[in-house]
Amino acid sequence: MATERPDSQSPRERATGVPGAGAAPRGPRGRLDQPRTPRRKLLPEYDPEAFARFSERIARFLGTGRFIAWMTVIIVLWVLWNVFAPEALRWDEYPFIFLTLMLSLQASYAAPLILLAQNRQDDRDRVTQEQEREQNERSIADTEYLTREIASLRMGLGEVATRDWIRSELQDLVRDLAEQHVLPPGGRARGRDESDGPER
Repeated sequence: MATERPDSQSPRERATGVPGAGAAPRGPRGRLDQPRTPRRKLLPEYDPEAFARFSERIARFLGTGRFIAWMTVIIVLWVLWNVFAPEALRWDEYPFIFLTLMLSLQASYAAPLILLAQNRQDDRDRVTQEQEREQNERSIADTEYLTREIASLRMGLGEVATRDWIRSELQDLVRDLAEQHVLPPGGRARGRDESDGPER
């Protein structure tokens, strides 16, 4: 019957007093071929893209004349109600501290929303500029290619016979043939003169 030797335990097992503490973990966290289970987060999760679109809509509405008109109407009605309404129905008497608080709260929310919308617009402008730069680079490359092709065509066309050149060559050939085979009035052909030699 085999007995365990006390020195066969690892230092971690001796320190913790738990057998097998020095071995590799065998639970799901120790498996490298399986993804970890997602941890619960204390903060609520949200879609950044959806929130950015929402902030952009709010920022666009804040920059319109309709918002200024509605804001003016609400402030005027607020002030008139709290000045001329019966005392029992007033909720914010002069100096309108609650109105000031509401406007400050609105400004504190409007500023980050406008910044988010500006960041989104900056990202969109950056992507657009990158696409335009790539398009310009492709256009420049295409222009250089076409320029080289046109230059090579012009060099090639310099060696091609044109219609006027062929016509002039044919006219010269016809003239030479006429001078060699047709006798001009009052004389002989040049070919016969050269072949016969000087007269005796």
